Amino acid sequence: MRLLHTSDWHLGRSFHRVPLLNAQAAFLDHLVATARAREVDAVLVSGDVYDRAVPPLAAVELFDRALHRLADLGVPTVMISGNHDSARRLGVGAGLLDRAGIHLRTDPEGCATPVVLTDAHGDIALYGLPYLEPALVKDTLRAARAGHEAVLTAAMDKVRADLAARPATTRSVVLAHAFVAGGEPSDSERDITVGGVAAVPAGVFDGVDYVALGHLHGSQRVTGRVRYSGSPLAYSFSEADHRKTMWLIELDGSGAIAAEERIDCPVERPLARLRGRLDTLLEDPALDRHEHAWVEATLTDPVRPADPMARLAARFPHILNLVFDPERPPEDPLASYAQRLKGRDDHQIAEDFVAHVRGGSGPSDPERTVLRAAFDDVRVDESVREVSR
Repeated sequence: MRLLHTSDWHLGRSFHRVPLLNAQAAFLDHLVATARAREVDAVLVSGDVYDRAVPPLAAVELFDRALHRLADLGVPTVMISGNHDSARRLGVGAGLLDRAGIHLRTDPEGCATPVVLTDAHGDIALYGLPYLEPALVKDTLRAARAGHEAVLTAAMDKVRADLAARPATTRSVVLAHAFVAGGEPSDSERDITVGGVAAVPAGVFDGVDYVALGHLHGSQRVTGRVRYSGSPLAYSFSEADHRKTMWLIELDGSGAIAAEERIDCPVERPLARLRGRLDTLLEDPALDRHEHAWVEATLTDPVRPADPMARLAARFPHILNLVFDPERPPEDPLASYAQRLKGRDDHQIAEDFVAHVRGGSGPSDPERTVLRAAFDDVRVDESVREVSR
């Protein structure tokens, strides 16, 4: 059984205000061509099909054309909703699309209802676990508590129970959209932290042959059987070193991975992160290779130079982002506020603020709990309001 695993298309997203629809269309052309040329048995799309709950019309039309082309190939496609998608909107017409071989799994109650395919070795059950917002699905899944690990465990318990009732030769694949411990994040994934915890252990998925993950944008193995395909395009400069690919996975009759391959996605324009003093960036011949890339430049001049963006654009016409990080000793009181906050999440910043206004005394443990709950409530409320718009 040959599976093509992809995720995190984020259709409709732009890159520093540059529209990416043409690049996303080129990727979908590549996806369809790969499915045809490599004679895949199923395409797996592990969430974040769209970039937001109410996508622009052009993104919806692009998605619609891709579904028609996959259906015309006769290649079954299994697709789940991610944390950027509106599960209800994406799932509209799922029953009708099933008949065309496009299997949308957006309802948590359908976690244990697999798409069953058959080859010479028997059945393979593909289970789709849409993104599970803990506060919203805890009761539906009868989870022990409202946390990522708890709701995913509850969903996987249902999957394992269904699988146990099938013939012992049945192979199994799970699609899920989650942050699994051991995965390497980038700057472009939306925070899904609940109760101070974003990641779940890979052991949650024990008992299945392959886990096709979405959410993190870098292609990577968490374990041999648990993998992220990553996004097909770069969506932040933190992904400048990513190799954007899809996984082509072949399962043998026992469910073991008999073959694997990373299929490269088309790159419309590479990314480059440059750092140094302005004169160096303008004159260094070693940077010639970046003149046609999307560029983020970090200037380290002690004093901000005049017209830096215009001067850099003369050499790097596709520069999109300019950062100032002047060379100063670590103890310099003029070190930027942004630099002091770098790498700190909202909750840590709030704790620092409490310590600052109290003259050094940070929040107590009960106060930390209140702060954490407040941030969780705001994030969940924003998700609910975005979906209900």
